[in-house]
Amino acid sequence: MDRPRNPYPTVDLIIEVGGEIVLVERKNPPYGWALPGGFVEYGETYEDAAVREALEETGLKVELLCQMHLYSSPRRDPRFHTATLVFIARAEGVPRGGDDAKRAELFSPHDLPPLAFDHGRIISHYLKFKEWLSARGIDCREMEEIFRD
Repeated sequence: MDRPRNPYPTVDLIIEVGGEIVLVERKNPPYGWALPGGFVEYGETYEDAAVREALEETGLKVELLCQMHLYSSPRRDPRFHTATLVFIARAEGVPRGGDDAKRAELFSPHDLPPLAFDHGRIISHYLKFKEWLSARGIDCREMEEIFRD
């Protein structure tokens, strides 16, 4: 029997620091600026992977606020098929690149450099999501609480 081929599970984070978000410049191909994130390890929750990746790539200890969306297009990563769960998180401090991030910097979500993968699309959805929450008078954390047991 053939072994099934599945997408690689990953996480990406939109880390809010003040009114800006953190992007990392990648050390490895595909090069460019990207949201912090990476692969979920076997036996690890997606939440734990997000916190770990944030610390490894940016040096920031994050507070996860909510899950935003799952992105699973087979074309989102040119190397192989990944499925990423995007978290919105908050942190304080100055990011610094680490692990496979050459550097980490703060950017206005309205004025971004060219981005790797589908991260431009993800940030566009993030801005719409924030508007949607604001129009309802709730924040990300309150929305997350609605779905907790």
